[in-house]
Amino acid sequence: MKLTDITSPSSIKSLPEQELQTLAGDIREEIIRTVSLNGGHLASNLGAVELTIALHRVFDCPRDKLIFDVGHQCYTHKLLTGRSAEFSTLRKLDGICGFPRREESVYDAFNTGHASTAISAALGMARARDMRGEKYKVVAVVGDGALTGGMCYEALNDAGSLHTPLMVVLNDNGMSISRNVGALSKQLTRLRISRGWLGVKKNVAEALRKVPGVGERLHDAFQRVKNKIRNAFIRDKFFSALGFEYFGPIDGQDIQGMEKVFRSLKNVDHPVVVHVVTKKGCGFHDAEEKPDKYHGVAPFYLEDGRTRNEQGPSAGTVGGKYIARLAKEHPEICVVTAAMTDSTGFGEFQKLYPDRLFDVGIAEEHAVTLAAGMATGGMHPFVAIYETFLQRAFDQIAVDVCMQNLPVCFLMDRAGIGGEDGATHHGLMGVSMLRAIPNMAVLAPRGESELKDMISWALKHDGPCAIRYPRSLPKLDWPEKPFRFGSWESVSALHRDVAILASSAILKECEEALTLLKEDDIEAYLINASTLQPLNTDCLRYLAKKKIPVVTVEEHFLSGGFGSAVAACCARMKLPAPIAMLGVPDEFVPHGSRKLLLQRYGLDGPGIAARVKKAVKG
Repeated sequence: MKLTDITSPSSIKSLPEQELQTLAGDIREEIIRTVSLNGGHLASNLGAVELTIALHRVFDCPRDKLIFDVGHQCYTHKLLTGRSAEFSTLRKLDGICGFPRREESVYDAFNTGHASTAISAALGMARARDMRGEKYKVVAVVGDGALTGGMCYEALNDAGSLHTPLMVVLNDNGMSISRNVGALSKQLTRLRISRGWLGVKKNVAEALRKVPGVGERLHDAFQRVKNKIRNAFIRDKFFSALGFEYFGPIDGQDIQGMEKVFRSLKNVDHPVVVHVVTKKGCGFHDAEEKPDKYHGVAPFYLEDGRTRNEQGPSAGTVGGKYIARLAKEHPEICVVTAAMTDSTGFGEFQKLYPDRLFDVGIAEEHAVTLAAGMATGGMHPFVAIYETFLQRAFDQIAVDVCMQNLPVCFLMDRAGIGGEDGATHHGLMGVSMLRAIPNMAVLAPRGESELKDMISWALKHDGPCAIRYPRSLPKLDWPEKPFRFGSWESVSALHRDVAILASSAILKECEEALTLLKEDDIEAYLINASTLQPLNTDCLRYLAKKKIPVVTVEEHFLSGGFGSAVAACCARMKLPAPIAMLGVPDEFVPHGSRKLLLQRYGLDGPGIAARVKKAVKG
């Protein structure tokens, strides 16, 4: 059977065993080929191929609900649910998303992209089913890394307390993005290495059946006591204590074995956990050897693994290396990450100072309050988390850090349009989130030199601050000046037609707009507003005094962002309001390249120039 012949999961339900193995191979080839061209999540998807096939053969989606935690293992699911013809558009603008999306298919039961949400969502669906008197099944597929997130425990505890019928499939591949950490990871390791129980159970059961005359009765008796026997081999008290019956571990590359377990548990009337052990990157040697490197990848050449469009070091790497340099002379420096040590640029710091870097797993709320505790003890923590994930810890930032005015510096990586990962991964709320909190300073560097200056300033600052930066920082034609907190930098010569206020990566598009505006006889003055909170009120007063109209530009939602902050400040000081505020409209931004998304929202060079021209000339 060709992938293009699969229009729904029913297409694979009657396939014989040998064809299932061929299908799994074809799916792997398609995933590898497409990701090599488009980029995406590779290792996690390769590990979940057989698991997804088995689930779709046993359960009847979309009537039954299949919820993937995070969703970066859903590519096989998309190929089995009628989207193989569109799979080449994966992560492209207006193509299919790299994560489950309800608006994309009835088979995507819940939108995901952030970790640890699936059990809560599945439990909600199961309770809605029960309240409405319906009969469908609900399955949450959760990676072992996601189980480091607190929401999972809240949901497990709630489900177990009321015995809501629900299946949680624990996809245990020993990885999240960085290698899993913590006590739970050690517990799963113990379970994983005790897979011999499955062989013991099978051998004993087969032997008992062969006893003449009493074989079946002995077999049935064995089945009744097998949980007690199993506990001699597997310590599964963790899930049992939460009210779940535990089954496993089972081989996550054995389709038939998984099918048998899923079918036997499909109609149970209580919550169960099925522990499936998979191999991240399975079927692609490089991804098997380096699953962390091949978790999320840019487009690459299959023959040698080289990235198709070579990129320089990320801003996070630049900042991480600089902090590692500072740490030699500053023993108070420590770093906290949330399962993304290498992704946030702190691999070198970890090698140099392993006792001063704390990877807490996918637990952003804990990461922030942990840092707050360290700060009260005399340390100066840098908390490195993608902006989109730091949203999860708003309460901890406000109450545990800012209310106590503690010297914690948040390094908010991937600020702005996040590209092909889509709506859940764009960093478009950071300014509106943080500027609402007293005591918080918010900074945004224009380049690598200013980023380093900001880090040095943060180390001396006796209070909380956040530094927002995209994956890579642009190089402007104008040389960087030393960063001064609260001061804004002139990026171009002073002109009186209009002043454009912007910061960070979008300054490059603004610089292009200056050239285009000049062709229309509009001389624009570009200002790097690198301190977003507090605003430079002296600069705003100066521009008002010189009667220079102001336009704000930001790679951020307009609501609550930099532009609205400037407008509110001008209103308080009775200064003229900005004549235009350019930014991302208040809608969730789809996946696609940053370049194309900036064009769509009028935030590329020509778009900014056209909108500024309209504001100036009417």
